[in-house]
Amino acid sequence: MYEEEVKQMIILKKLNKVYGETASATVALKDVDLVIEKGKFTAIVGKSGSGKTTLMNMVGALDKPTSGSLTIDEVEITNLTEDLLASYRNKTIGFVFQSFYLEPTFTVLENVAMPLTIAGVDRIERETKAKEILIKLGLEDKIYKKASDLSSGQKQRVCIARALINDPEIILADEPTGNLDTQNGEEVMKILKEISESGKTVILVTHDLDDIKYADNLIEIKDGVVSCNYSDRYEDLFK
Repeated sequence: MYEEEVKQMIILKKLNKVYGETASATVALKDVDLVIEKGKFTAIVGKSGSGKTTLMNMVGALDKPTSGSLTIDEVEITNLTEDLLASYRNKTIGFVFQSFYLEPTFTVLENVAMPLTIAGVDRIERETKAKEILIKLGLEDKIYKKASDLSSGQKQRVCIARALINDPEIILADEPTGNLDTQNGEEVMKILKEISESGKTVILVTHDLDDIKYADNLIEIKDGVVSCNYSDRYEDLFK
């Protein structure tokens, strides 16, 4: 029944993440059974310290679970070596962070092209691709500006362009509107929605309830436990 659907899912089974040991240990995620549909816009909501960012870091291969499994397109991510994980992140995941993480002394073009620079792509090819994405995001007049000269809204759009440069299947956005005013926040959310509608998987981590109206699916997490999620309809996967 689920064979075709499983190929298009991110599946977490009995996933646990514990920081520290013995009495001082902190449980960040507890027995998480979860399906995240690919090609959809999924919002993960919860208060600070709820475990939502830890959950995102697992999908993004930025952290490893203490136990349990994480499967994406039938590949068990938790079994990959560090080199394969790095390759997975670079090819499959695009990251959009609240704090931007742009190199302030680099131009917008250099920042966006950075993942391709790291991958050893020819300069002309990487700059051509970076320019195309920046133009689509309305930043054609900022291409040669220093990142430090941009407004917060412009910086976040540059971050989105950088996340798209490798044409990843999955975009992970961690509180992308957290440092933006209402207008710029809405513009960023509309861009993420458009990215989702183009067929990519967008996973948004947020505590801002205004942002979740753009999502197709909603997951709520409290104290490391998924308390509300649409994926109960896939319960047969966890039997």
